[in-house]
Amino acid sequence: MINSSRTLAATGLLSKLPNVGTTIFTVMSKLATETGAINLSQGFSGFDCSPELVSLVEHYLRNGFNQYAPMTGVPALREALAQKTFEQYNVAYNPETEVTITSGATEAIFAAVTSVVRPGDEVIVLEPAYDSYVPAIELNGGIPVYVTLTLPSYAIDWQAIAEKVTDKTRLILVNTPHNPTGHVWTRSDLNQLADLIRDRDIWIVSDEVYEHILFDGRSHHSLMTHPELQERTFVIGSFGKTFHITGWKIGYCLAPVNLTTEFRKIHQYLTFSTVTPIQYALADYLKQPEHYRQLPDFYQHKRDLFLEGLRGSRFTFTPAEGSFFQTVSYAAVSDEPDYDLAVRLTKEIGVASIPVSVFYHQRNDYQILRFCFAKDDATLQEAAERLSRL
Repeated sequence: MINSSRTLAATGLLSKLPNVGTTIFTVMSKLATETGAINLSQGFSGFDCSPELVSLVEHYLRNGFNQYAPMTGVPALREALAQKTFEQYNVAYNPETEVTITSGATEAIFAAVTSVVRPGDEVIVLEPAYDSYVPAIELNGGIPVYVTLTLPSYAIDWQAIAEKVTDKTRLILVNTPHNPTGHVWTRSDLNQLADLIRDRDIWIVSDEVYEHILFDGRSHHSLMTHPELQERTFVIGSFGKTFHITGWKIGYCLAPVNLTTEFRKIHQYLTFSTVTPIQYALADYLKQPEHYRQLPDFYQHKRDLFLEGLRGSRFTFTPAEGSFFQTVSYAAVSDEPDYDLAVRLTKEIGVASIPVSVFYHQRNDYQILRFCFAKDDATLQEAAERLSRL
């Protein structure tokens, strides 16, 4: 028998996230599965990771590395990551006090936001924005303040950001290479951000999970490479995006010791520690730089292959500068709302995408869809052929 008093109490529960439902990524991936569509919606690789990495994991699984890892991450991985960071960016992080391994980048972003945001603090969010940012802000009592990136280049309007900064601004969330647009920050962007926050009590969370996926000779300008910004920034990374292992959920945070101290206070009560044998395997795998240095060429081939297949279509686009996402305008194809078209294309031609309006808090609809091209070549060619039939 159902306890009626308990039922009444349950119906009176006030949601902490009243405007949040099932994510669009879950919705579109589920629809793709149900219809048998090619899934270019959710950002995961359509191919397996390196057999060498799998063998390393198996080695540690079979040799007793199956208990809790240290809360901060196994020392071997923190040391390997610090070494890789120094070689890549010439920036030194102390692996003992400034490097933390997390259960995915989303956990790291949440812990970083929680470390610095208090009720009433304002947080600047650049839209379109990845969907985990704003819930993390709101759950901590923060107030998101939105600045829209400039179409069609998605360049940053620094004057618009400066106009939104107040005495209550505590944090700015940045993302480069950018999801969903593929825009990549320049050195000038870093300098302008440093000018903006100088002499202010403002921190930065920098989502850099696509750091190795850049095209046409571009470089990744990590916020850690700017001395003023490095002092104030939680740099968030992901082994999942780099090594095609999104299902393993391994991320990390690089931050100065004062920020890391607060970050770890939160992290230890979110997941405490991250899966042990995989950490040891990644520590070994990181020692071979070619595993990540080949990613720009690898993914640029896929971007170009997908776009070449769309060139005869009515879609228009500017090639993504980085990440493994391509945005495409359908203004010449249909006047439907982007959500409706994304659903229709999934059902009728068998290609699933993400409507970019979901990345705006007011659901701004610019008639743009996002496609993930981290798939095998045959899949990309087939998807482009189907889209070109419209």
